Amino acid sequence: MRYLKFSENKKYDLILIGRVTIDFNPLDYYKTLVESETFKKYVGGSPANTAVGLSRLGKKCGFFSRVSDDRFGDFVTEFFEKEGIDTSRIKRCENGEKLGLTFTEILDKDTSSILMYRDSVADLTLDVADIDEEYIASSKALLISGTSLAASPSREAALKAVALAKKNGVKIIFDIDYRPYNWKNNDEVGIFYSTVAHDSHIIMGSREEFDLTEQFLKLDGSDRNSAKYWLEQTAEIVVIKHGKKGSTAYTNDGNSYKIKPFPVEALKSFGGGDGYGSSFLNGIFEGWDIMDCLEYGSASAAMLVASHGCSADMPTLSEIKEFIQKEKELYGEMIARD
Repeated sequence: MRYLKFSENKKYDLILIGRVTIDFNPLDYYKTLVESETFKKYVGGSPANTAVGLSRLGKKCGFFSRVSDDRFGDFVTEFFEKEGIDTSRIKRCENGEKLGLTFTEILDKDTSSILMYRDSVADLTLDVADIDEEYIASSKALLISGTSLAASPSREAALKAVALAKKNGVKIIFDIDYRPYNWKNNDEVGIFYSTVAHDSHIIMGSREEFDLTEQFLKLDGSDRNSAKYWLEQTAEIVVIKHGKKGSTAYTNDGNSYKIKPFPVEALKSFGGGDGYGSSFLNGIFEGWDIMDCLEYGSASAAMLVASHGCSADMPTLSEIKEFIQKEKELYGEMIARD
């Protein structure tokens, strides 16, 4: 069953708003950041990773953001262009702001941490003047990453984009994507997250992220009641993730669908969510059965936690199919499906 009907004949499948960063992942992993000496550089940031993932799956993506006016800014835009992502709405900063830097610490396959440098950061200088209606109207859907709401003027730019998407019948996808950096307090988080969530057709996040979004709504913190509330608003699909315990998609016909992680030898504990999101959304755009969307999302997540990078290691459709086939040969047809 196709839960979302997208406008056809659009130039883009998805336009994303949110952070673009530079990730430094250690090559001498299983050491602390004190001990690590050698790092590999990647384009990072959840919406950036998701855009790359969808592009490798055959979808046409655009992007609203700002990057630093330096070599790192060149690195981002050149990487995006190589991946087929439109960069015409990625602007250079004018007052010396820099791209956020993320240093990852991989202590073991289950324990990773992230150190972010997010002061005077480029992506949060996205301005309302950078958001134009014609570009948004040229897409089937708009994805808002929660970190874009953390500070002005990016916050207002994201809200303008939501309003223009509503005006033009563009579907809105909210990837809650909470990071504590740049937020002043949790009240602020709840206000802006719930504002965007009320207008969104797909909402994706962890249980903790839904709790932050719902803090003023007096819900009981259960997945089913969270889904019920948002499906009574604008949402048509609500995806709530529980890490190693799997995730569940709730749909506007009252059904729910659960997926478990595929067994994999993990290298790190981050990056899986962006692989999951891109592959799940690809299935939604294609009109797949929800369980197939979830299965491909779960497979992509497993592949990402087993790889060193995030954006650079986003899989193609054939690679995901091959991974699923091998997993089912090893563990059985229903290995990920409940």
